[in-house]
Amino acid sequence: MPVQFELVSPERLIVSAEVDMVVVPGTEGNFGVLPGHSPLISTIRPGTIDIYQGGAVAERIFVVSGIAEVTPERCTVLADEAMTPSDLSRTEAERELQTIESNLPSLRDHLARAQGTERERLATELRHLERQQSVARAKLQILAETSR
Repeated sequence: MPVQFELVSPERLIVSAEVDMVVVPGTEGNFGVLPGHSPLISTIRPGTIDIYQGGAVAERIFVVSGIAEVTPERCTVLADEAMTPSDLSRTEAERELQTIESNLPSLRDHLARAQGTERERLATELRHLERQQSVARAKLQILAETSR
């Protein structure tokens, strides 16, 4: 008995299929969904959704973030951004990560010395930059895994 899987981005329905299993990158760790899974709602971290057919990964899709809802019969992922690993660029991800990591020390230093509303603004900016860093690292990880 398969699980109905749907992956939706703001732009379109990306996948709607009956699958043997799907593995989702939840913020608390990856979780697999098989028929009869307990109800669950989870936020998603940057990583890949692995779609299984016939006991093997049939398709991988990179997601930046979103929410997954699981019932015993279905798994629905509402992704903020989703793309196939072939749509990712190693050069672009490496450049992005290098830029982010070169800006982090200065931002952390400014945050340590700031006060009041300036400190709040810098803390928000730091969280945003750290989020971008985790996305760039996840992109590089999936590119390394798919190039083997």
